[in-house]
Formats: sequence, structure tokens, C-alpha cells
Amino acid sequence: MAKRDFYEILGLAKNATDEEIKKTYRKLAMKYHPDRNPDSKGAEEKFKEVKEAYEMLSDPEKRQAYDRYGHAGVDPNMGGGAGAGAGGFADAFGDIFGDIFGGGGGGRGRSAGPQVYRGADLRYNLEITLEQAAHGFDTTIRVPSWDECGTCHGNGAKPGTTPTTCGTCGGHGQVRMQQGFFSIQQTCPKCHGSGKVIPEPCPTCAGAGRIKRNKTLEVNIPAGIDDGMRIRSGGNGEPGVNGGPSGDLYVEIHIKQHDVFHREGDDLSCEMPISFAKAALGGEIEAPTLNGKAAFSIPEGTQSGKTFRLRGKGVKNVHSKVPGDLFCRVVVETPVKLTERQKDLMREFEQLTTEGGAKHSPQTKTWKDKVKEFFE
Repeated sequence: MAKRDFYEILGLAKNATDEEIKKTYRKLAMKYHPDRNPDSKGAEEKFKEVKEAYEMLSDPEKRQAYDRYGHAGVDPNMGGGAGAGAGGFADAFGDIFGDIFGGGGGGRGRSAGPQVYRGADLRYNLEITLEQAAHGFDTTIRVPSWDECGTCHGNGAKPGTTPTTCGTCGGHGQVRMQQGFFSIQQTCPKCHGSGKVIPEPCPTCAGAGRIKRNKTLEVNIPAGIDDGMRIRSGGNGEPGVNGGPSGDLYVEIHIKQHDVFHREGDDLSCEMPISFAKAALGGEIEAPTLNGKAAFSIPEGTQSGKTFRLRGKGVKNVHSKVPGDLFCRVVVETPVKLTERQKDLMREFEQLTTEGGAKHSPQTKTWKDKVKEFFE
């Protein structure tokens, strides 16, 4: 059976660029890969066909021979160009291998030496008070860290010995495995990507080249920071591997519950008990704030549960520095443990307000009217 034209297989014109050939191959290879189509024999055949087309057209010499002589120019059985070379295909397939299997499998750039990895980020939970969050402050924290081992000076080997080049990967940190018609490049299982092995590990650090210690860091907590916010301390996470950069430290803020205030964003709220007489007669009262006391007036006949807004008495926003508000909800406190004199006065007061009719208790009048309508 005659072979199909390689350009036709990839759906490209003969003047297609190398980048277009590679991009189209990646797309078709992922579409027809046998691992994505385990029950389709046709997909496997198409994958092999796409693979062969790419092998020929990605190699400049083979493509030139194919363009001049067709399949005869690249078929070794017909005296044409060189046989299938694994270089171009392996490189391009390595690029898509990670896309198919979710890994980071190799291309050309990965075989140059040991793999370099960035260190992991760390999180430190810091509990502070509402006052500290509102005003900001400087503090110190102790976090676990890694320092160079003083015995082996970081190479992980016992004093008097040195690490040796890994015989499995030849010091590259990666090995290439051939499985069927494709190759896999992965981290060397012997040296774990370092390219070195340690015949006699350092007794102090057990070959790690570093030891764990606690270090003290200064942290600035900005005014207005809220619960759950994080402060980044660059480079203070875990150290990288094989010379990679260190991770970052994130200080996560947790604000303790306050005895008086409840915070919502930049606003504060609180409940204030007031006397029956103050609620009835009105007047000036003092509310607590994070910066002292603030006086405000309540009108005559204030009902229990009414909320008053004190502008600018909340917490300053951590970014804009504009303060929020304070919401004071007054709660009328019923007097307890009255003396006989106080009780007599209360009975007299009750009698006078009852005789005065609904004008003294409009809410009671409205409620009684609704109850009466309900039963009627």
C-alpha cells in the first residue's frame, strides 16, 4: 500500500515553517496517542503515521531529500537518505510527554546537568490582638531554617572524602529510558537529580550538607491588617535544591476575639448597655473606641436595639489608610434588685404612663391593635 504524503498527514503546505510542523505534530500526537485511546487500533496507526511524518519533516536534510525525491529520498530500503533518527522526534515528543501524563518530562535543555529546584514556601501562623492589628507594630518570630553543615561544609561527605560523579546518569542528574517507540527522560533514581553520590556520608548531617536550626526574623505588621491576610518574607522559606532559589515565608495573621468589639472589614461594632432613664430622657453617652472614648448624644425615647454610627472611629484600611466606622448598638438594661422605695416609684410611674394612654407607649398600642385584628 502506497504511503500518504507526509505534508498531507500533518495537514500542512510544503512551505510550512519548522515551528508550524512542530506545533501541528504536538497537537496530533496528543490527539492520537495510544494512552489516550487505549481501545482504538486506528488511533495507534494514525499516531505512528504522524510520528513518521514528523521525524522526516523535522530533520532539514531528510525534508530536503523528501521534497526532491518523495518517499524514495528518505526510505533506506530504496537507497535514499539516512534512516530514522531519534533526535528530532525524541526532543519534540519529550515536550508533549509532560502534557500527556502531567509531568515535566524532558527536552534538550534538561539533559545539560542536575535538576535545579526552588525551595518550598513556608507558612507561619501569628496570633495578634485587635489593637495590634489596628495600630500596627514590629515583632520578631523564630522559624525553622537550614544552615550549611560546619563539618562537611555543605558537600554532605565525611571529612577526608568527597562526593563522586553518579555512575547511573554520568553526573547529568537525569536518565533517558527507551520504551517501545518513544523515550522517557526522568530524574536519576540513584542520585535523585544531584548528579553526585556520597559513598561516606557526613556523620553530622547524614549526607544532607545542611543542618536544621531556628532563626529569628523581624516582621513589620502594618496598621489595619485583617484576619487571614499574609505577609511575604522573600527567600526565608526552605532552601532550593542543587543551587536553586529559596522559597518564601508567609506570615499568616490570626486576630484574637475581642471582649468589646467585633470587626467586619474596617468597621467595628459593639453593644452598649444604657439605663432605662437614659433611654427615656436622652442625653450624652460615651462609647469606647480603640483610641479612647468618644461622646455622642442619643435622642429622648431611644428604644433598645437602636444602632448609632460613629464615623471614622473604626480601623484604618491597610492600603488606603481611610478609617472605617464604629457602630454602637444600645441595649436598655432592666434594673434589678430594687429597694422597696424604688419599687414604689416604679409602680407609680407605671400607673402614670398607663393613664397617659398610647402616647407614652406607641409600640405597645400598635402591637395590641395587630393582635386584636388577628383574633377578629
